[in-house]
Amino acid sequence: MTDSPAEARTLVLLRHAKAEPGSEGTDDAQRPLSARGEADAAAAGAWLAHHDLLPDVVICSTARRTRQTWHGVAMGMTGSPPEGGPAGPRPSVRYEPGAYDAHPEELLSLTRTADPAARVVLLIAHNPGVSLLSAFLDPETADEEGLRTAELAVHRSAATWTQWDRGGAPIAQRHTARG
Repeated sequence: MTDSPAEARTLVLLRHAKAEPGSEGTDDAQRPLSARGEADAAAAGAWLAHHDLLPDVVICSTARRTRQTWHGVAMGMTGSPPEGGPAGPRPSVRYEPGAYDAHPEELLSLTRTADPAARVVLLIAHNPGVSLLSAFLDPETADEEGLRTAELAVHRSAATWTQWDRGGAPIAQRHTARG
């Protein structure tokens, strides 16, 4: 099957934006974004909108910093809160507890459950899982350092979501958002 824009499915992997450092007694999942992280999340959203990568489905870890990253991305895409806006219709958003501290296979399993009609899925998660998933999908261009905070890896494949597998979705673009 040829990978044409009409058939291609796009998975955008996003490592959450920069978070405040943890302090003793603070649950890691509750760490908020830093001011830089908030700006970077909005910059990531603006980049997605500029490159016509508005998601149909968002799969987001339930950690505070990933939820805040999604909110910033949505603001950057539309210039308004994530209820939708001038940039397009509101995506379906799933907050997934299983995306926190997940292995790449678990993240891929979440992706495989995306609506079959979805053309663009945005997965917002954590390292090392999100970086390892990117390397799994495209071992040829894997970066040993992995994704940096607020970095996007755009993978494309003509396969249905349920068929995504090792080496089957090359990286089409990478971008580190900085606000």
